[in-house]
Amino acid sequence: MTSTMTMTPRMSNPAAVLDGASSAIFALMKAAQQTDLAHATLELVHLRVSQINGCSACVDAGVKSAKQAGETDERLHAVVAWREMPYFTDEERAALALAESATRLADRPDAVSDEVWEEAASFFDERQLAALVLYIATTNLFNRLNATTRQIAGASWS
Repeated sequence: MTSTMTMTPRMSNPAAVLDGASSAIFALMKAAQQTDLAHATLELVHLRVSQINGCSACVDAGVKSAKQAGETDERLHAVVAWREMPYFTDEERAALALAESATRLADRPDAVSDEVWEEAASFFDERQLAALVLYIATTNLFNRLNATTRQIAGASWS
């Protein structure tokens, strides 16, 4: 027996309901973007984390944002299988591995292994790592707000 999900949010986005919440979340995202870390890397990380969490609103917004930043369809379609695709740099692969580990915290005893961390640290300095970790965490926050309340892809916050 299959069921269909009604395409109606359960409520307005919680960050839009509470005064100051959305501006605080967007301030975190902006802070993470204030380093010399490649914007394309942040876009890829946001998309991959959102795919893992099944957040349709963030996948939709992430693809649109990445395309506006100049990302190609080829690379965007390949993010879900980045390990097997030739389109990503070693630096991007390290960021995507960190993003997956930091998103799937309960999947292994050592959530973010030394190997994953050291690989990322070989490409990124402390400020860039801080930006990357903050961006991953904030994307996970967005995903949890949207998925829990069934926010609709393409809809504006209400």
